[in-house]
Amino acid sequence: MSRTFAYARVSTTGQTTQNQIEEIRSAGFQVEDHRIVTETISGSVPIAQRTEFSRLLDRLEPGDILIVTKLDRLGRDAMDVSSTVKALADGGVRVYCLALGGADLTSSAGTMTMNVLNAVAQFERDLLVERTQSGLRRAKSEGKALGRRPSLTKVQKQEVRASLDTGMSISAVARTFGTSRQTIMRVRDEVAEA
Repeated sequence: MSRTFAYARVSTTGQTTQNQIEEIRSAGFQVEDHRIVTETISGSVPIAQRTEFSRLLDRLEPGDILIVTKLDRLGRDAMDVSSTVKALADGGVRVYCLALGGADLTSSAGTMTMNVLNAVAQFERDLLVERTQSGLRRAKSEGKALGRRPSLTKVQKQEVRASLDTGMSISAVARTFGTSRQTIMRVRDEVAEA
């Protein structure tokens, strides 16, 4: 007899998985409390490195059902999600995603839907990268400074060097200028390199 599990994930401790659990139950899935697996971990962490999901994998058996509210609960990117769903399907576990109308991702239609969505998501990421690179090239060609604004002006850097030359400690200089020791050491090292 098949068992139904739910996997709910949030990225920060300030969030709760309760909405995902309620959404799964509202969709008509009967999931016993001891079969609900929740996790607080960034979506950027690959599924294989998620402790609670790994424990869930150990519990799943052929014929079981796994429910998630959205694809991004399962992985960090299209490849991660696809490989996770394939591994589950190979183990005889069906995966349902509520955001896709409750589609069984391991079925032919579910696999096709997921592949189309993954392709669109990858296309959007590629476009974003292209636009960002184009914007950076344009800004650079216009002579705009790229990156973070320096925390110290040229005049302040000269004052830092003068303070260091008088024997003032790096920590004291950093406190005086309201910046980090690392910034002061970089200013010190700029002189040594020049």
